Amino acid sequence: MLGLVVSLAAFYFVASEIDFDRLGEAIQQAQWIYIVPCVALLVAGLVTRGLRWRLLLNNTLPFKRAFHIMNVAYLVNGVLPLRIGEVARMFLATRADPPVPIFQTASTIIIERLLDLLAVVMLLALALTVGPLPVELQGVGLFMGIVSLSGFLGAVFLSRRRTLSHSILGFFTERIAFLRRFTLVEWLDQFLDGLEPLAKGRTLILALFWTAASWGFSVVAGYVLMYTFYDEASWAVTCLYIAAAAFAIAVPATVASLGVYEGAIVLALEALNYGDPHTVAVAFAVTVHFVNVAVHSITGVIGFISEGITLEQLSAGVETARKEMKVGHEPG
Repeated sequence: MLGLVVSLAAFYFVASEIDFDRLGEAIQQAQWIYIVPCVALLVAGLVTRGLRWRLLLNNTLPFKRAFHIMNVAYLVNGVLPLRIGEVARMFLATRADPPVPIFQTASTIIIERLLDLLAVVMLLALALTVGPLPVELQGVGLFMGIVSLSGFLGAVFLSRRRTLSHSILGFFTERIAFLRRFTLVEWLDQFLDGLEPLAKGRTLILALFWTAASWGFSVVAGYVLMYTFYDEASWAVTCLYIAAAAFAIAVPATVASLGVYEGAIVLALEALNYGDPHTVAVAFAVTVHFVNVAVHSITGVIGFISEGITLEQLSAGVETARKEMKVGHEPG
């Protein structure tokens, strides 16, 4: 219900000032050819993300399978709320040979999020060097930067100090009897296994490299796509609207963050005086969203076919994984 309210409010903001005559003119004059290189760059970005995830899994999965599983997860995230796609990724990884434990996959997803948050904060910082941003957005960027940096450094620290991690867990289980019902030591070991690649300096550097490469492809794709509706593109505007869209995805909303995604992009464009007229900004925001959804849909469907799994099988597997994540295994 909250998601519906948020999306409706965003739709009202986006549509309230649209000049439909101007919209029709903008669509007719748009240079749609720029969508082609944009799509190619977005796919390249997915490839680098697949390489990063395989790296974080300590190369447990072949690249092809890691790539397809990741794309299935992105597709599911686009059509279902609550990041269910990540649970789908955990389940699909358990079907590999040898299977990847759920909590090991979960830990790699957490590291991915931390790395991506760092990248988004860097995009905001780059945009700030060129033009002023709303105070609210600066505050969000600062907060997310602190959280992501702290989480990332904490994860790296724990990956190097397994004995200390066990001691911390023991401290809490000794004082909270309820926690003893669960196999927390096993969970922690699987979680630390997922973080283990970060304990190696070379792997850490490669993870940062693939993160920079994936977001670099996204920025270049976004920059190229601006030529669809604008005579000139701006790197600062591109960094800002991509960062804003990334934050929008985290906001509770309806399917595919409809309305919220477009609203965030329009706000970003207008923050750097690129949203005049408003109607063109809306047309551009809708195009950005459509292209991204189309790419994730096509690659996700290909992933489904490659994995040889049906929606019913995936749904059952996700439910099983959710139960395991929620209640865990009680000691026998």
